[in-house]
Amino acid sequence: MAQPPRNNLSIYDEVAEDWWSDDIRWVRTLKNMVPGRLGYFDRLVSWQGKAVLDLGCAGGFMAEAIEDRGAHVTGIDPAKDAIAAARSHAGARDITYDVGVGEALPYTDGQFDIVICVDVLEHVSDLTKVLKEVARVLVPGGTFLFDTINRNPVSRLATITVAEDILRLLPKGTHDPAMFIKPSELVEGLEQAGFAVGKLTGLGPVGLTLRGDLKFGRLPLKAVIYMGSATKAAR
Repeated sequence: MAQPPRNNLSIYDEVAEDWWSDDIRWVRTLKNMVPGRLGYFDRLVSWQGKAVLDLGCAGGFMAEAIEDRGAHVTGIDPAKDAIAAARSHAGARDITYDVGVGEALPYTDGQFDIVICVDVLEHVSDLTKVLKEVARVLVPGGTFLFDTINRNPVSRLATITVAEDILRLLPKGTHDPAMFIKPSELVEGLEQAGFAVGKLTGLGPVGLTLRGDLKFGRLPLKAVIYMGSATKAAR
């Protein structure tokens, strides 16, 4: 039997019509990760009144949560059907959605106070270009918030063998473990793009919902998923 392609980004368009339905377990998993991420990011930034770019927004879970905190949000993603679902669900919210990629952001220099990028960096075709583009569209002193997956045998076991193959928390082929990013590599790339990098921390399962889905929160270990912040130089 042929193996599914790795880093298969078509999955986001394939489920776009049901993105907000709560009927698809792996999509619910992505939704359930939002509070855990924001529980940490809320400590690092004030969202109220800020211009925020959600880079790799998919169907809009994070974008809507940030808009709830008073931000002016722009979301961008290459999955055009997922973007259509995000636009439809947003209604009159203060969110603008665009189709595009992180390697060539269609925005002016210094347009955003904050860029948030979760579950994305391990999927991009050119990490260096993405980080440079993030720096370009941020104001001087602006903040980049991110998470991604570490590259090591433990993360491969957790995300591929367990999450994709055994528990089916993600569709097979969602990730390519060769594209996972060691923290030292990401820190180096961020520094080369002009960022000062803050402390990194882990993100992972911390319990179960009443439906039996995983709940996520901050963890001390960074072996699988890690998250953090970086600040663009003020000048």
